[in-house]
Amino acid sequence: MNKEKISITQGIKMTILFLFGSTLVMGTGGEAGRDMWISIVAAIVLAVPLLLIYSRILSLFPGEDLFQILELNFGKFFGKLISIIFIWFAFHLGALVLRNFGEFIITVGLPETPAIVPVIMFGLLCIWGAKAGIETMAKCSDYFIIFVMVLLILFSILVIPSMDTDNLFPIMGEGIGKAMSGVLSSLTYPFGETVVFMMIFSALPHKKSAYKVYIPALLLGGFVVTSIALRNILVLGPATIKAVYFPSYSAISRVNIGNFLQRLEIAVTIVFILSGFIKITVCLLAATKGVARVLGFDDYRILVTPIGLLMVNLANIIYKNIVEMFDWAFEVWPYYAFPFQVILPVLIWIFIELKLRAKNKPKQTETAVEDGSSA
Repeated sequence: MNKEKISITQGIKMTILFLFGSTLVMGTGGEAGRDMWISIVAAIVLAVPLLLIYSRILSLFPGEDLFQILELNFGKFFGKLISIIFIWFAFHLGALVLRNFGEFIITVGLPETPAIVPVIMFGLLCIWGAKAGIETMAKCSDYFIIFVMVLLILFSILVIPSMDTDNLFPIMGEGIGKAMSGVLSSLTYPFGETVVFMMIFSALPHKKSAYKVYIPALLLGGFVVTSIALRNILVLGPATIKAVYFPSYSAISRVNIGNFLQRLEIAVTIVFILSGFIKITVCLLAATKGVARVLGFDDYRILVTPIGLLMVNLANIIYKNIVEMFDWAFEVWPYYAFPFQVILPVLIWIFIELKLRAKNKPKQTETAVEDGSSA
């Protein structure tokens, strides 16, 4: 089977859409109130060295994904054991986002419909996407990013008459501690979630590609996430944001130009469908490739459907209701995700660097001895 390849530009677009995922709909950093945008900016700053570590690991083994890198450095047993941990994270994250989509649809549009219905329909679409492969997903991203960005810019402009700058002040009125209270939440959701791309970025063209994808995507995607947070604060105010489930949906619902241009909330649904499709499919693709690697399958595609259906099932049973979903997302997720996104990658990076240094040291010593002898 030919090895799949994507361009750096396509990788950036995929990563940006992944960052948007459910973040633009559910919001992030809400613990900081009106200063959530400060928390998001701080999280972006902290995410830069983290994503540089992801990039460094991938650059040391060009053409390999995380699962292959783990086996090369930790051996088959421990490599597969650590791989299972990351497989679970990707699988679990995909199920969580899939349930986010289901709850969003039944809350804003189909309140009488069981949550499992939109979850199944969207899950089947993501199974198709994962089976099609990363090259097809990358081509989809080329078009999706245009629609998403145009809609975000257009509706942010239309909502300007509803903005109130008083909602933004006083900045850090409750102290820097309050302003920083949402940093961990924003770091782990969504920026740290890009650890999933380490599991599929063997498709990038050359050694330094990971750096050229991760950092631009972080900065561009982070800028948009921060801008949307600012827009929602200016339109809704911190009290309303805290009271509603989906702040972007509520903010866009305020668009009313001459009693003619209104009820444009469907735009939020389109953004969620396009970016959520990319995010869930990337998670499913990563989990499936990992399982195929651990079990020794040559082609991951035969595992996509059963693993995708398991993801749909987990998404259906993972929460009792929307309240539990939001409690998990903002109260539990930051601490649950931190080991997968930060602790494990940092430990893996340190181990690999030490191993490579120890491996290269005898060669350097041998070269020095040869130089001394020739002298």
